[in-house]
Amino acid sequence: MSDYRPQLHDIQKAKQRISGVVVNTPLTLNVPLSERYGANIWLKREDMQIVRSYKIRGAYNKIAGLSPEELARGVVCASAGNHAQGVALACSKLGIIGTIFMPKPTPNQKIHQVKMFGKDNVNIVLTGDTYDDSCAEALAWCREHDGTFIHPFNDPQIIEGQATLGLDILSEACCDFHYILLPIGGGGLMSGVGSVFKNLSPDTCVVGVEAAGAASMRAAFDKGEPVALPQIDNFADGIAVRKVGDITYDICREVVDKLVAVPEGQICTTILRLYNESAIVVEPAGAVSVSALENIKDEIRGKNVVCVISGSNNDITRMEEIKERSQLHEGLQHYFIVRFPQRAGALREFLEHVLGPDDDITFFEYSKKNSRERGPAVVGIELQRAEDYAPLVKRMNERNIVYEYLNDKPDLFQFLV
Repeated sequence: MSDYRPQLHDIQKAKQRISGVVVNTPLTLNVPLSERYGANIWLKREDMQIVRSYKIRGAYNKIAGLSPEELARGVVCASAGNHAQGVALACSKLGIIGTIFMPKPTPNQKIHQVKMFGKDNVNIVLTGDTYDDSCAEALAWCREHDGTFIHPFNDPQIIEGQATLGLDILSEACCDFHYILLPIGGGGLMSGVGSVFKNLSPDTCVVGVEAAGAASMRAAFDKGEPVALPQIDNFADGIAVRKVGDITYDICREVVDKLVAVPEGQICTTILRLYNESAIVVEPAGAVSVSALENIKDEIRGKNVVCVISGSNNDITRMEEIKERSQLHEGLQHYFIVRFPQRAGALREFLEHVLGPDDDITFFEYSKKNSRERGPAVVGIELQRAEDYAPLVKRMNERNIVYEYLNDKPDLFQFLV
């Protein structure tokens, strides 16, 4: 068990150290969310930082506090994107060399941002499928080249830098907050901001939010120690961590009042709503705190709530995937293998007598088989309302349509669609 706990005087020093580089982002009341949940929902807009996420706070605090000898050896980090951008900007500002290991599936937008902020001061190495894979490579490189490793979350100076966000929220607040919702990946942000709130606003309920496909803090809480998840969903790449830190775990056990896991599809719905209703562009990890409002909507009614929008480094090419995941989660997109009779008019009958008036075919792939009575087709159907699904299936059964539902068969679904 780690004895380290963030102290307010160290967090104040961190705030002074990062001033001039880190901006105090807006804390704004969001009207659409407030009306939807019958509460006062405030958004802390860390998507408006210079690197479009809070990660610059910890990265700059850590690197600016290194000794000349440590800086001379060059700094090294592993990151899915946002921590990398913070390290890259710090390297550029301080005139030092950094080597940044990033997972191969990292969105191109984040890779380009790292190059832009780091300029000639950083070298990027794409390796592994997850953050943890990249981290292992980065640590091995450090051992071989005597580099100075900048951990994204499991480090006191990183935690103290992230904690400055808590000071900023409380300095701007015009009311007492009943709830604060924070994303959790490795636990650095929660360790810092949660500690600030427990010291300066102890009546605030601190809610940690994870993506359901990478709920490593929940696994640690259940096990009583950090534990590596056998596999994770990398969709919310900014918080997709297999194993939380030992330092952050010990702190989070003390500062987290409630842990919530939100499905990736629900995160996608939030991304689309924030864009359509408030013109806010967020990445999946940046949307999880707002997504969790749906999970605790009954208890926050009439309360003052702050959600940290932790990042907006989203690749526009992901929007089709985001829309698809959202529709699947909302019950608006359904896929079937339909075995049509191999005779003229079979498809026309399906369109005229099975589809509802507002249903739309969004995917159709047909394979005609010789010498068989039925030919299979993969059919994607978009509904206007989730409750239209049951009548659709009823009409298919009444017409003796032979079909197989794909939504609840993820392996087959991913292979065919």
